[in-house]
Amino acid sequence: MKYKESATVIEQKKIASEIYSLWIQTGRIAGEAKPGQFLSLYSKDESRMLPRPISICEIDRENGRIRMVYRVAGKGTEEFSHLVSGDRIEVLGPLGNGFPLDAGAKKVFLMGGGIGIPPMVQLARELDMEVQVIAGYRDEQFLTDELAERGALYIATEDGSAGTKGNVMDAVREHGLTADIIYACGPKPMLRAVKAYAEEKGIPCWLSMEERMACGIGACLACVCRSKEVDGHTHVHNKRVCKDGPVFLSTEVEL
Repeated sequence: MKYKESATVIEQKKIASEIYSLWIQTGRIAGEAKPGQFLSLYSKDESRMLPRPISICEIDRENGRIRMVYRVAGKGTEEFSHLVSGDRIEVLGPLGNGFPLDAGAKKVFLMGGGIGIPPMVQLARELDMEVQVIAGYRDEQFLTDELAERGALYIATEDGSAGTKGNVMDAVREHGLTADIIYACGPKPMLRAVKAYAEEKGIPCWLSMEERMACGIGACLACVCRSKEVDGHTHVHNKRVCKDGPVFLSTEVEL
C-alpha cells in the first residue's frame, strides 16, 4: 500500500559535501515502509511536475518517522536541501519492492557505493544474520557510525584516505571476506563488478538499481532496464526500475 501525505520536516542537516540527512514525520508511510524502498518527494515549484525519488535510510515505525539521506544533484534536490524543521512537503510512498529479509542465509555482504550507502542502514538492522557492511566512498565519509551498529564495517575510498584504497570489491579481496548472500546498491560500474563476483562465487545477489530512477513513479520511462526471465527459455523484457524494482536478483538483469 502506498500513500500520498503532507509530511512535516523534523530535522535536516548537511552531513557531507552536498549530502543531506532529512527526517520527516509521516502518518502511515513509516508503518508500511521496508528497507530498500523509497519515497517520491514533490517540489513546490509548479514547473517541476515530476517528484524526486529518494531512498529510505532509517525507519522509526514506533514514532512514525523516516530518514532520507540524499545528494544534491539538481534543482529539485537543491530545493529540498533548504527545508527546515516545521516545513511541510508532499511525499508519496513507500514505493518499490525493497530487499528480501528472509533469505535463509547466515552471513551477508551489504555493499553500498556513494549515495547507495544510505539504504544499508535500515537493512542492516532488520536482517537476522551476520552482517558485514562494505561501504565505498570517493573520499568524504558519512553514516559510518550507523553502519557499524549491527556488524563489521569495512571502508573503501577512491583516494585511499581511509580503509582500502579502491572500491568495495578491493576491500572484499583485501580482507578475505566471504558471505552466503549479497545485497548491493550503488553506481552501475560497482553493481556490474558485484554481479560478476556473485556469479563467479555462486552467491545469490540482490541489486538495487535506484541510481537509474528519474521520476520514481513510472511516468518518464527513463529508468528502463533489460530483465531476463527464464522458464525453460530465456525471455528478455524491459522493466521500469521504479515500478518493477528497484531491487532485482542479479541474474535477472543486464547491466
